[in-house]
Amino acid sequence: MPREVQLTRDGYQRLLKELEQERERLSEATRILQELMESSDDYDDSGLEDAKREKARIEARIDTLEDTLSRAAILEESAGRSDLVTLGAVVNLEDDHGGKMQVRVVSPAEATVLEVPMKISDESPMGKALLGRKKGEKLLLDTPKGKREFKIVSVEA
Repeated sequence: MPREVQLTRDGYQRLLKELEQERERLSEATRILQELMESSDDYDDSGLEDAKREKARIEARIDTLEDTLSRAAILEESAGRSDLVTLGAVVNLEDDHGGKMQVRVVSPAEATVLEVPMKISDESPMGKALLGRKKGEKLLLDTPKGKREFKIVSVEA
């Protein structure tokens, strides 16, 4: 039985949008490949091979997205606030140097550092360390810059 993938509602919508974009890219890649096949001669087929590889990459990404979405279970937003860090929670952190950071703990399928708040995987070192913790707790993490201590300032469910 395929393993369920827990996604936030926003994450599910983002993956749906990405799937639609990849389908559009596939349509364009297929069109380009057909044009190259019709105009290709035996002496120069490097462009044709590149087009085939690109089409295969897009198809693989579509397969991955469809698989993830077919196994998705959307996390229900809980009303109010909770002090316990769970999947989908937004956590405000303060590091030992007074720096502030806001992260949302999500499944690996929707993790991205390009959004605000940054979406970290529950399987990442920070995600694992945060799950089950409460407001006010401190955690020590190994980072590329050495060990850093973080305090959980607040948790929003």
